[in-house]
Amino acid sequence: MTDESMVRFYRDNGYVLVKGLLSREEARAYREECHAVLARMRGMDPTWGSARELAGRPTELRHCHDAQFYAAAFARLMVDPRFTDVAAALMGSENVQLHHTKIFVKPAEKGSPFPMHQDAAHFPHTRHTVGAAIFHFDDAPEEKGCVRVVPGSHRDGMLPHIEEGGWHLPLSQWPLEAAVPVEAEAGDVLFLTYLTVHGSGVNRAAEARTTLLIQFRDPEDAPAGDVHRSRGQGMMLRGVDPTMHGG
Repeated sequence: MTDESMVRFYRDNGYVLVKGLLSREEARAYREECHAVLARMRGMDPTWGSARELAGRPTELRHCHDAQFYAAAFARLMVDPRFTDVAAALMGSENVQLHHTKIFVKPAEKGSPFPMHQDAAHFPHTRHTVGAAIFHFDDAPEEKGCVRVVPGSHRDGMLPHIEEGGWHLPLSQWPLEAAVPVEAEAGDVLFLTYLTVHGSGVNRAAEARTTLLIQFRDPEDAPAGDVHRSRGQGMMLRGVDPTMHGG
């Protein structure tokens, strides 16, 4: 699934879209699992305050942390070699450790945006190996609020974020519309470094946008502080933990 050009693109640009990592049939089944999990939950709308400002109108977001604890299908996906082998190649490590997972669903016609930000602002690490894999379980054209990235921004290191409204970059300096849209199809997986500046727009389409986020790291990359804990953090998805810390 990986080749040198993919790894080089990721290291140069801070992201890479892997086409068809899952089949459309698999993606459809995972989409159903996501919506079934959310239907069983009663959760708060996690839309950032800054996202409401960005959208300029009421929007909604549905999500679930630690998806693998609510449906075994996600536990299987986390250790699928099609995913873990790519993650390992992009990090340059044989070992892939879980940081956390989240389901994100942007409802039809009013799915909340995400202002531009770096994931590193939420959980900084010492070696900056942390990456994200965004699994697309239905098509994500620009109309549905696809992820938008700033290629090469990971090379600037950690940037100062505004805490109020969701740990985001200044809206005036980092306009969403200036970022590159990464449109995807069901079964595609977008890999990002946690230093890559990214965000996403409002879902204006008649269908929900359904994704699963798996955040991963090299187990030898220690957190810079105890700022983000999730169930299952430290689970090995590929290889071993040479530190024997387990998280």
